[in-house]
Amino acid sequence: MKKYINKYWINIAAVLAIIFMVTACEDGFDKDGFDVSSPSNVVSFKLNGVSGTIDQATGKINIEMPYGSDITAIKPEVVLEEGATSNLDLSTPINFTNPVKFRVINGNLYKDYTVTTVVLSPIKSFTINGVSATINDVNKTITMTLPEGTNLKELQPIIELTTGVSISPASGTVLDFTNPVVFAVTFNGTSVNYTANVDVPSSDLVVAFLGTAATRSGITNMDEVTASNWLFENFPGAKYISFDNILNGADLSKIDVIWWHFDSATNLPSVAYKPAVTDALKNFRTNGGNLLLTSFASQYVDALGIVPSGKGPNNVFGDFPPNGFVDGNSWGMSFKGHENHPIFQGLVTFEAGKAYLLQSGTFRLNHTAWWFLPEWGGYTNGEGWRNQTGGTNLASESWDNTLDGRVTIAEFPNSATDKNVVVISMGAYDWYNETNSSGVPSQANEFITNIKALTKNSIKYLAGK
Repeated sequence: MKKYINKYWINIAAVLAIIFMVTACEDGFDKDGFDVSSPSNVVSFKLNGVSGTIDQATGKINIEMPYGSDITAIKPEVVLEEGATSNLDLSTPINFTNPVKFRVINGNLYKDYTVTTVVLSPIKSFTINGVSATINDVNKTITMTLPEGTNLKELQPIIELTTGVSISPASGTVLDFTNPVVFAVTFNGTSVNYTANVDVPSSDLVVAFLGTAATRSGITNMDEVTASNWLFENFPGAKYISFDNILNGADLSKIDVIWWHFDSATNLPSVAYKPAVTDALKNFRTNGGNLLLTSFASQYVDALGIVPSGKGPNNVFGDFPPNGFVDGNSWGMSFKGHENHPIFQGLVTFEAGKAYLLQSGTFRLNHTAWWFLPEWGGYTNGEGWRNQTGGTNLASESWDNTLDGRVTIAEFPNSATDKNVVVISMGAYDWYNETNSSGVPSQANEFITNIKALTKNSIKYLAGK
């Protein structure tokens, strides 16, 4: 009898333990095992006395450092919950230029944190006539576009500065922006120069948006719709032209740049390959016309003879609604070695020669039509690609400092001195962020300004403006 009772209570204890474990899991943990209320929390995180903002639900720690701060070697001040430890080495200074990840452990619980540090810009804002400029602290540039007809000779910038910073010429000074204006920014006795470029649209620049629809209002692909709307809002001389227009003999002689942004399918439409169309576009280019080919339209370089036969993009792929995905990383590009090229001017960079185009957390279809170099096509590297295609590779993925892995942006010559084709072909070049597969709208892409600047620069570069 005694033996039976002991077994009975042992079984009861086991059942209670299981119930306790299940209740604990339902109470404190999410399905991924991340415990937002665990004692493995960071209580406070400081860099040089500046406190970070901690989001315990996501593990993100954001810190804004004063202008002039050196964040390449700092020993952080970290306070953890009682009993917790971390794998962050606090014995040596840490470089916070890029996000720093670490793990906090307390018994059998853990939580991962990511510290993102931003050094404040010396110039908080730069506006003229209510229009805000784009400020690039890496390249030390200030760029903006004012409405057509604006008199550049007498403009009055209103400049808001970070505490302790002065600028010359001062805010409110009437200046001539016909040419770039240099501003001296001074902090703690040290000055750096920022160059301000103010632009106005040119009504005599004729840019045609090429499409498969009979009219612009007939475009259904939202990426193409968004891109065309931007063009017509920013180029007074914009017009729409269809492939059927070209097939029927439309006059292209008065067009400076034809932009074909094709995002609807991985395969180009059959009308684009009709001899009457390809011949017309070849003649357009021979006579000094310029082409901007983006997204899947990058493949058109083969049919138009811009590259030797068979040397077009060799890696073409992408999702289509309702498929797609959200990535936790921002996507961008490396244009190392081409930092001074006109099409990259005014972009907001995260380091010299590198810029993001698509923000983390945005829904993406990854429409890509690039050249994959190392293994495919016999190119080996960037030099091999240049030798075989006759083009110049201007950009690759953001990890590629030597531009030997991918060709994501390229230009091709009409003659030795005239580059009249630009191709932009990576999945990060995304004008419209669709809803996700559950119908939830995507968050806004904060780097869309870089896509717009890259496109505007490319059009003006091709047109020689």
